Amino acid sequence: MSDDGSSRLHIDSDWKTEAAREKERLAKETAEQPAPDGGAPGQPVFADLINMLAMQAAVALGGYKGPGGESIPSNPEAAKHHIDLLDVLDEKTKGNLSDEEKRVLDTVLYELRMQYVQIVGSARPSPGTTGL
Repeated sequence: MSDDGSSRLHIDSDWKTEAAREKERLAKETAEQPAPDGGAPGQPVFADLINMLAMQAAVALGGYKGPGGESIPSNPEAAKHHIDLLDVLDEKTKGNLSDEEKRVLDTVLYELRMQYVQIVGSARPSPGTTGL
């Protein structure tokens, strides 16, 4: 191969600077965008609290796998406790929630209550069975 300069690899030494500028620009754009629920990006919002309690209730209702793939057994008492906590949250925040926050809380409570009734109802013996 002859070294006539046509096959040389050209490396742009400014690529790191350009990449840093692009990263800063994207970070600034992201920081300026409001969060979907009205809170600042990365800041805790009411929906986070609902989700935390709802997830605890959902895990206690069973149907989830543990880190090793093992089934997590249902724990109706723990599920009821977390559902009741969500209900307390609903009562204590009456009149202070946005329409979206109220809709999310109502929906989560309804879904968890229905699952709870289903789990507890399936665990009880049917009427007319002797349980022997």
